[in-house]
Amino acid sequence: MGLGVALVSAAAFATSGAFGKSLLVGGWSPGAVVTMRITLAAVVLLGPALWSLRGRWPALRRNAWVVVGYGLTGVAGCQLAYFNAVTHLSVGVALLLEYLAPVLIVGWLWLRHRQAPRRLTVIGVALAVAGLLLVLDVLGGGASVSPVGVLWGLGAAVCLVLYFLLADHVDDDVPPLALAGGGLAVGAASLGLAGLVGVLDMSRGAGRVPLGGVVVDWWVPVLVIALVAAAFAYVTGIAAVRMLGAKVASFVALTEVLFAVLFAWLVLAELPTTVQLLGGVLIVGGLVAVRADEARGGGAAGEETPLTQPCPIP
Repeated sequence: MGLGVALVSAAAFATSGAFGKSLLVGGWSPGAVVTMRITLAAVVLLGPALWSLRGRWPALRRNAWVVVGYGLTGVAGCQLAYFNAVTHLSVGVALLLEYLAPVLIVGWLWLRHRQAPRRLTVIGVALAVAGLLLVLDVLGGGASVSPVGVLWGLGAAVCLVLYFLLADHVDDDVPPLALAGGGLAVGAASLGLAGLVGVLDMSRGAGRVPLGGVVVDWWVPVLVIALVAAAFAYVTGIAAVRMLGAKVASFVALTEVLFAVLFAWLVLAELPTTVQLLGGVLIVGGLVAVRADEARGGGAAGEETPLTQPCPIP
């Protein structure tokens, strides 16, 4: 059940790259696209989030710092970094960089909690690193990769780590709808404030943008990235983290790369090079190794993963 929910969430998140890039191509700034996406999703989830909290307001107050951190990093920061990366890179390459997050999570568990990875997890990390080298084509030089785009992609990876860690540290008394709605509200407020003070570029582009070989009104891709790739995707993503834990959920989420490449091909006629596709296969192959490792007992001694315990992140 957890794997199924995680895959559905990954497919929903994957629509954001192709549909969001249509707005970027139409002259919309990344700040404007992300703000519209998150604000609309927050409005849509406001009612369901409040309904899910009936009788559970004390739990939300206890976890207020987690919700705020989740909104600032896992929602606003992650999406802003990703859409900036997409302006310099293809959708698939930008996502492959962002989804180095599972490797960073394994490193966090090792350094912070002394949870040395098992052999299969090490294999998964090795596959991911090898895949990254192919995606960036550092040896062949056959693909043009923007250093600025790479930095934005790695920034999105760091924010994605916080997304998984914070989602895994909220009390079970806080419903996924409430965490998603609260995080989206915090993200929307922070981006709106940044736009008002002039820190974030909110430039609007054309009223009609190219999408799938046709030209559509700007609000068509906005509805897709807000309702499908934000509201629905965040709720199911949080539910998946609670079912699987942060480490496994983060590796299952790697399938978003495959879905994103498919959507980018269908909507934008955009595909990575052959070498980059091979790198993507290696990165996603890490999912198989880590999932098999988790099925055999998870941590180095088969103990409960520290991220699944109700202790705060320092």
